[in-house]
Amino acid sequence: MWTAIDILVLWLVAQAAVTDLALRKIPNVLVLGGLALALVLQWLANPWLTALTHWFTGLLAGFFLLLPLYLLRGMAAGDVKLMAMVGAFLGPQAALHVALLTYLFGAPLALATLLWHGWRQGDGLATARRLGRNLWRLVQPWLGRLAGLPLAPLPREAIASVGGMPYGVAIALATAAVVAWPHR
Repeated sequence: MWTAIDILVLWLVAQAAVTDLALRKIPNVLVLGGLALALVLQWLANPWLTALTHWFTGLLAGFFLLLPLYLLRGMAAGDVKLMAMVGAFLGPQAALHVALLTYLFGAPLALATLLWHGWRQGDGLATARRLGRNLWRLVQPWLGRLAGLPLAPLPREAIASVGGMPYGVAIALATAAVVAWPHR
């Protein structure tokens, strides 16, 4: 049976995906309203301490699961906040599943989006090369560290983006998959 939590989180992530596609941003009012709504719904469904714990641990799980991609400049802050809201609705375990599916759905969506924009603008091969260079520059310090090399003492220069991907779409798809799975 579908719950109010299921329906409302799906509605909110769908709205975030549409807004992210249209405006390339996820409004804070949507996320903050969703966080408040999640807290109220958790409180109505559970004893107050359980509700607060479920809401807060889900929020933290959602936030910290996507934070690394934000720190690597692979995702915008609105996407991380949206995932925190999803976690507040669904709890920490479901937030983990949504985050893993978001990574799984997001990688091919991001690649397809970047290549599509590059080919549409007539420089598809150049876009693919810049994407490869950017990925190499992101993983190179980690690979060096794994090989035992010291980290560079100076901050590295910023990497020029080859384009953006509305990651709200991947979060919405992942959330829909996790919410719908028990109802199959």
